[in-house]
Amino acid sequence: REQQAAVLLATMTALLLSLLAAAALLPTKAEAFTPICPDQSRTTATTSLSAANANVATSDVVIGGGRIGSILAEDATLLGREDSISSSIDPAGTGPIYVATRNDVLEGIVDDCPAGRRKDLVFLQNGYLDSFLERKGLLQNTQALLYLSVPAKGADPVDGITSVNPEGLTAATGEWAQAFADKLATLDLKMNVVTPEQYRPAMFEKLIWISTYMLVGTVKDCSSVGQAGNEHKQLVEDVIAELVAAVSAKEGISFTSGTIERLAAYTDVVADFPCGVKEFEWRNQYFYDLGDEACPIHNRLLRECAEAGKLSFELP
Repeated sequence: REQQAAVLLATMTALLLSLLAAAALLPTKAEAFTPICPDQSRTTATTSLSAANANVATSDVVIGGGRIGSILAEDATLLGREDSISSSIDPAGTGPIYVATRNDVLEGIVDDCPAGRRKDLVFLQNGYLDSFLERKGLLQNTQALLYLSVPAKGADPVDGITSVNPEGLTAATGEWAQAFADKLATLDLKMNVVTPEQYRPAMFEKLIWISTYMLVGTVKDCSSVGQAGNEHKQLVEDVIAELVAAVSAKEGISFTSGTIERLAAYTDVVADFPCGVKEFEWRNQYFYDLGDEACPIHNRLLRECAEAGKLSFELP
């Protein structure tokens, strides 16, 4: 009987220990609502990686707060004249950096931009940039031709849609061209994303427009490009034809027929734009350097402006 009692006691003890062990494995009331992770270290690493990615700048950056820069500034980091580019742009970030400044400050902007982000610079300037971009190793960067106007800072932009080109003339090429097209679309502005081969003649056509209408308007004392086109139509057309031929011969590129009509139609859209021969080294100098044999009318008009004291610079 004593032996049976001992066996029964041992059995009950073992059962009690099993119940206690099982109870220890159950979660507490607070623990019952805590997710169980089979690999906590892996979760921590993934969370840290996500946090690191969140710190990489992916938003747009706009350099220049003028008329063009101001319309691009929404949902972007806007850097003005007093802002440090080198400390404001994340060297490990990504995304387009729109350069909406005058041409004469481009050198400093490129030099101040973190080296790893220079490929993200998007150049929006008028004029001939090839020599500058090649010297900086940025010839493959995104470039854009803006056929639009902003009458005043803060005003709504006017799209360069014409009777000849209802699809718009604004164009861009390069890595961030589509991103720029999407940004302009939010402003109800049209833009064509083109290949580098398509962009090149379009770039020269815009260069011809600004070099011709500004020059003719200045030499003939016109207050606007519209007046230059209306009152000196034949001279404008003669200069355009001359410059198209000169560029074709120099660069070996072909222009789509109808250059004169396209540029005249655009002039009608921005008819009030004031005339003035400016930024010579980025505009008219390209043609001036081709020589009098290639550009006789253009160069003669430039010299007439110089002789009349209408230029703020001296011709080479």
